[in-house]
Amino acid sequence: MQRCVSAMVFQRTGGGSAYHVGMTTPSFPQASGPLVLPGPAGALELFVEWPDGMPALPLTAIVCHPLPTEGGSMHNKVVVMAARSLRELGAVTVRFNFRGTGESAGSFDHGNGETDDLRAVAAWVREQRPGHALWLAGFSFGAYVSLRAADELKPDALISIAPPAGRWDFSAIVPPGGPWLVIQGEQDEIVDPQAVYDWIDGLKNPPELIRMPETSHFFHRKLMDLRGAIKHAMKAFLPAATD
Repeated sequence: MQRCVSAMVFQRTGGGSAYHVGMTTPSFPQASGPLVLPGPAGALELFVEWPDGMPALPLTAIVCHPLPTEGGSMHNKVVVMAARSLRELGAVTVRFNFRGTGESAGSFDHGNGETDDLRAVAAWVREQRPGHALWLAGFSFGAYVSLRAADELKPDALISIAPPAGRWDFSAIVPPGGPWLVIQGEQDEIVDPQAVYDWIDGLKNPPELIRMPETSHFFHRKLMDLRGAIKHAMKAFLPAATD
């Protein structure tokens, strides 16, 4: 690996992007397991996981999955590994299915409705875990969705795995102001690595970039390397443990 440097109501506010949560909401579970969260298009299927064998930090990481029209879901192996690596750092992780995927209601909306879904999950996490850090992570299409929402949600850190520059319109994306990690396989057959590098080169505040040689889009035989890259890069940004 090479390192280069019940019911819920969602109501748009005047600017049209933020969601406020009203009425009753499911409590944040104190043990790992599935959850159904009412969302903008109906039920959203979630899976919350707590760290195993270590105390949880005041940190929740939401991990977004790849393109549903090409089989992507919260059970994708890259998404699962990314979430695992963050739990091994002490984060509580939330994976969820975008609308129209798995048991989530609705239909594919080309990133627009999916960004609303992420807003809803983030609003619920922040309501249920006030004062805790929020990280966003995404793989491929999930990286695109989390990047679209980053300027509004202002996560404490952002992780973008194979962000699909060149496949989706990144022109309106405002990079986050906080810690940001991009991981890109150099033999990605779906996302053009050079398009990712060119996009990063044009940013005023570029992320930390990790290029993974001999690595395809789905990180075949490289998932443990991905795990190590995330843990090594993100450990410096962990919040302090609370009593």
